[in-house]
Amino acid sequence: MAGQDPTLSTSHPFYDVARHGILQVAGDDRCGRRIVTFSCCRMPPSHELDHQRLLEYLKYMLDQYVENDYTIIYFHYGLNSRNKPSLGWLQSAYKEFDRKYKKNLKALYVVHPTSFIKVLWSLFKPLISHKFGKKVTYVNSLSELREHLKCEQLTVPPEVLRYDEKLQRLHEGRPPPSAKTPPPRPPLPTQQFGVSLQYLKDKNQGELIPPVLRFTVTYLREKGLRTEGLFRRSASVQTIREVQRLYNQGKPVNFDDYGDIHIPAVILKTFLRELPQPLLTFQAYEQILGITCVESSLRVARCRQILGSLPEHNYVVLRYLMGFLHAVSRESIFNKMNSSNLACVFGLNLIWPSQGASSLSALVPLNLFTELLIEYYENIFSAPEAPRGHGLAPQEQGGRAAPLQEAVLQIQATALTKPSLPPSPPTAARRRF
Repeated sequence: MAGQDPTLSTSHPFYDVARHGILQVAGDDRCGRRIVTFSCCRMPPSHELDHQRLLEYLKYMLDQYVENDYTIIYFHYGLNSRNKPSLGWLQSAYKEFDRKYKKNLKALYVVHPTSFIKVLWSLFKPLISHKFGKKVTYVNSLSELREHLKCEQLTVPPEVLRYDEKLQRLHEGRPPPSAKTPPPRPPLPTQQFGVSLQYLKDKNQGELIPPVLRFTVTYLREKGLRTEGLFRRSASVQTIREVQRLYNQGKPVNFDDYGDIHIPAVILKTFLRELPQPLLTFQAYEQILGITCVESSLRVARCRQILGSLPEHNYVVLRYLMGFLHAVSRESIFNKMNSSNLACVFGLNLIWPSQGASSLSALVPLNLFTELLIEYYENIFSAPEAPRGHGLAPQEQGGRAAPLQEAVLQIQATALTKPSLPPSPPTAARRRF
């Protein structure tokens, strides 16, 4: 079946609906908000789909994200008389989605709207709150959608891509002339976002921890550990772009000037999401998906094994980040962000497939793996049993430590000389994975 997730299990509670691929989770937008897509072209004829089950599936999926800010992209193309739900169903669906679902929905993009959608909107307008109405944006083309969102992680159905190309050609009146694609422009010498870890290392005197990561982590350690909902909330798109521009131009950024602790949190997630290759690497993706098949008592050991295959630079950066997130989770009595909540936020910012977006069924293992890294940070990243090549001890035979090892030791020493944080309150016993 087109659009069906090959990893979807028949034991899924909504397999009868999920198998069509109508709903997808497609990474985060520029503000760090999770993106959920709804594709009408994936809807089968009405006699093959129980629309009440579709509604229940929608709620089931959104329940995983409504505690955080999120965005919905509605691909309208493909809705027709054969698969269109009734007006009565649409009205009951709107009523079914109460304030719980509407509060943290920050944007609803309607892609390729038709006159039907606009007439429908006018019919429902008396029933829709003004506040919710302001969240709706009509988008006439995918190029226009790219002005609002980074679309690299979006899985746009092929039918929608072909329709968008058809509209573009009709708008231009003729096929666009063939032209050579200009070569990509080289990044600025001070570029911080969208460049590789190696590039950042080369441009920062061999420093392994990227400056943006170090600055945001340091600031949040000092001022944000006990902020409720840390990493859950979004921030102004304009502000995030301004901060990115300053960093990319090599200019200083003082987060105190913005008066919003969520700005450095979003910048941190944005930095990870815009790496050309995920921090956990494309190569580890399939291994990570298999974590749910490992016996619970062996999962920590499996995590260490998978991390052993990472490039050394990635391992050091990941260790630095996970140490910070572990510290955040230890303050969960104040910030409400335990290792599970943090994993839901960071999972797709640490790993994604080389082609397309992660499927819905992939979220469970990806988030579980991230949760294990945070919850069992001390066991997984402990020096005595560190993966081969990532050990922190100097070289054998009394020789000088390798440059990477020296850098890690320097990072640790720096952390030890910083003022200690207030003691964490007692936390509940770690749950068994």
